[in-house]
Amino acid sequence: MNALIIIDIQLDFLPGGALAVERGDEVIPVINSLQASYDLVVATQDWHPIDHKSFFTAHEGKQPFEQIVLHGLNQVLWPMHCVQETEGATLAPELSTKAVEAVFRKGMDREIDSYSGFFDNGRKKSTGMADYLKGRGVTEVAVCGLAADYCVYYTANDALDLGFKAGIIEQASRPIDRRRYEQLKASFQQKGGQML
Repeated sequence: MNALIIIDIQLDFLPGGALAVERGDEVIPVINSLQASYDLVVATQDWHPIDHKSFFTAHEGKQPFEQIVLHGLNQVLWPMHCVQETEGATLAPELSTKAVEAVFRKGMDREIDSYSGFFDNGRKKSTGMADYLKGRGVTEVAVCGLAADYCVYYTANDALDLGFKAGIIEQASRPIDRRRYEQLKASFQQKGGQML
């Protein structure tokens, strides 16, 4: 059984949003058309408290996109985005959610970021998505959405580690930094991941 995992198609990641991915809106019609090809469709949603430590505003004197070490992990300091209960955190209205069986929220612990749809960045807490997929008999996942070089990649990479056959749908994903994405893509493929 195969599953489509739709990553973070939220207003803050679309053009005009707080952490917009260039041309991020272009993936929505592609994702909408793909959904019928999968046995199961799930989605993720960044859902940060307003004082999340990944926000540059939580660190005096820091600027957006600076990097720090937070609890022993490298952390990019992001502009405030996808704050719980705000419009920017909502799934894009253009995204068809009719086939989406479950939405897994991530990034809710203020002390640690969560790029992957499966775990926080320290792999201390699970979102429950792996158990959900395995409980439904899923053996293969295709991951798409925003951003390709962060949440899409980390979700797909963790899927491999969890024993799923995993791929990234390039046509339905967009990166923040294309050079970074190309490097991550190469390591993902070496590990057995597929570019779909």
